[in-house]
Amino acid sequence: MNIHEYQAKAILREFGIPVAAGMAVENPAAAGKAAAALPGPVFVVKAQIHAGGRGKGKFKEPEAGVGGGVRLARSRQEVEAHARQMLGRTLVTVQTGPAGKQVNRLYIEDGSAIDKEFYLAALVDRQTSRVAFVASTQGGVSIEEVAQRSPEKIVSFSIDPATGVMPHHGRALAAALGLSGEVAKQAEILASRIYAAFVEKDMALLEINPLVLGKDGRIECLDAKIGFDDNAVFRHPEIAALRDETEEDAKEIEASRHDLSYIALDGTIGCMVNGAGLAMATMDIIKLYGAEPANFLDVGGGATTEKVTAAFKIITADPNVKGILVNIFGGIMKCDVIAEGVIAAVKEVGLKVPLVVRLEGTNVERGKAIIAASALNVIAADDLDDAAQKIVAAVKKG
Repeated sequence: MNIHEYQAKAILREFGIPVAAGMAVENPAAAGKAAAALPGPVFVVKAQIHAGGRGKGKFKEPEAGVGGGVRLARSRQEVEAHARQMLGRTLVTVQTGPAGKQVNRLYIEDGSAIDKEFYLAALVDRQTSRVAFVASTQGGVSIEEVAQRSPEKIVSFSIDPATGVMPHHGRALAAALGLSGEVAKQAEILASRIYAAFVEKDMALLEINPLVLGKDGRIECLDAKIGFDDNAVFRHPEIAALRDETEEDAKEIEASRHDLSYIALDGTIGCMVNGAGLAMATMDIIKLYGAEPANFLDVGGGATTEKVTAAFKIITADPNVKGILVNIFGGIMKCDVIAEGVIAAVKEVGLKVPLVVRLEGTNVERGKAIIAASALNVIAADDLDDAAQKIVAAVKKG
């Protein structure tokens, strides 16, 4: 689960992590009042969407004026003018795709006099099963660009959960950022507070880009991106309340209501699979035969007929889907349950695209018999390779 920048900075403040003063607003008048309440004299007007690259982004509408999703202003009137131009417009960034995202909220922040910019993130390192820090002196740009251009300028280290952050971790962070003296001490304090926030709030990612050193000698988080572990949000009702469903894919929201693991992609072949590993293998083999998956969808090991029906509806609700591949290897999951769910969904929503079904495992013969008796226009497949070739061919032919 992701949240907006202004929400992320509110959480950072809870832990004593330095951020500039700012206010979230939803109309130009409120933007002007926010500017009047901030110290100034320079203000930053930031579009609040769940996507990076806002500063370099571009609005689709000419009414949005010149500039991206992050703009400077030097008066209350200029803040209001930017707000009128940006609110309700569609911002396109490298992370939104060509469709962009509508800006419904702005964050009006006090400007900062910047001396240096850094990159800092805390994340879950899957290899070590620990929280890791990633730091670089190359802040303010995409970390992917830095990794490609100057990988030696990225430093990472992990934290032993038995000890938490120790003084040497703070010194390692200061060294990675090239800081010394009083500023290095600030970095040491920052490391301990970031780790505390990360663990206490069950974060999956905390990215600060840029972390800045001001001309006044103070470290400050100029931007903040936080993602939470979805499996732990139930422990944090205060975090769940921050969810902005307007920023999420409607199909993904529906999938979460049925406890389905679903991620929308850009391809044309919808996939319904049980097991994350098998789902990824299914997507890989679709790409191998020259097509692109439209989604990742794992119905899990204990799906019911109702759950499978919901999954099928979500797939067919995507207008980009030109064909569907159902690939089930029944262990805990039973093939006849999948068959009943697919049939129930097809009867309810219809079937306008080719459908290939590959079943194997528990109750496979019963599942195949159910589909055969349904008189549906289903293409049967013997194995995954056969299924992938058949759905790709059917989509290309159709």
